[in-house]
Amino acid sequence: MSGVPTSRIPIVDLRDYLAGVEAGRAAAAADICAALEGIGFFGIANHGVAESVVQNAFAASQRFFGQPMADKLTVRINMGHRGYMPMADQHRADAAKPNLSESFLIGPELAEDDPAVVEGRPLHGVNPWPDGLDGFRNALAGYRDAMSTLGLRLLPLFETALDLPEGFFAVRYRNPMGFVRSLHYPPAPEDADPEQYGAAPHSDFGFITILAQDDVGGLQVKTRDGHWVDAPNLPGVFLVNIGDMLMRWTNDRFRSTVHRVINAPGRDRYSLPFFFDPDFETEVTCLESCTGPGNPPRYDPVVWGDYLTASFNANHAYRKDAGRPS
Repeated sequence: MSGVPTSRIPIVDLRDYLAGVEAGRAAAAADICAALEGIGFFGIANHGVAESVVQNAFAASQRFFGQPMADKLTVRINMGHRGYMPMADQHRADAAKPNLSESFLIGPELAEDDPAVVEGRPLHGVNPWPDGLDGFRNALAGYRDAMSTLGLRLLPLFETALDLPEGFFAVRYRNPMGFVRSLHYPPAPEDADPEQYGAAPHSDFGFITILAQDDVGGLQVKTRDGHWVDAPNLPGVFLVNIGDMLMRWTNDRFRSTVHRVINAPGRDRYSLPFFFDPDFETEVTCLESCTGPGNPPRYDPVVWGDYLTASFNANHAYRKDAGRPS
């Protein structure tokens, strides 16, 4: 790994905020605002998610990825963006090579008779759980639930940071789109191509991403001046970054940041990003607090679900397979 030191990415302590200390909210919001106007990443400590929930999800992920390929393919990703993505499917449109990684995704738990599933609404579907892995479903679903709760707790901090009314984001998160992507990065080959990444340089599409990672490292963040920074990898700390949609919402006040993953020689890496996004039908219009004389809106209004669907269609190979199950 060839990044530079991690000191540019701050760690925000949520202890006082989550304890209801008003000054804690103001301090945490100010720290988040400074981070997102700068490097676009920050860590959160004392976030309230039990370490056992995180470790159970990691253990379940390792069991899943350790299965034979034939077993993993029984739950291959569907058009609802749920299921197993083999390495061949991990290829963004702007990358030279497919990512050297495999993943398993789950979204909100929807039944087959859920109206959104029945009508075929994009990115709404049934989570395809594998057979024969005791505890896998409970571990991943429990992690998703805990991260969704954490995401909701973070929303008031973003409201404060952006000078928005209380509850501005909460009313847009009544039925949030929250996807967990369990990722496995195999060891780097000895003769690895320089253009081969675990995750090619990219920015995320959505509102915020909350990341749990193991102790292997490999995540790097690109600074505004073009240098690559090794992301901090601290026990009990989640990393948070914003995506393109929140950059759009804030009229570029907050900037989504390009990042990448470098596979480690001789070691497998596991991570658990949680993509916490608003209701599918949310209209995203540049915020009044981020516009004004001399700073007009840079983006037209867009419906979040349409934006995400178009982004997935352009960047995920599986969405070009007309025969893929819904």
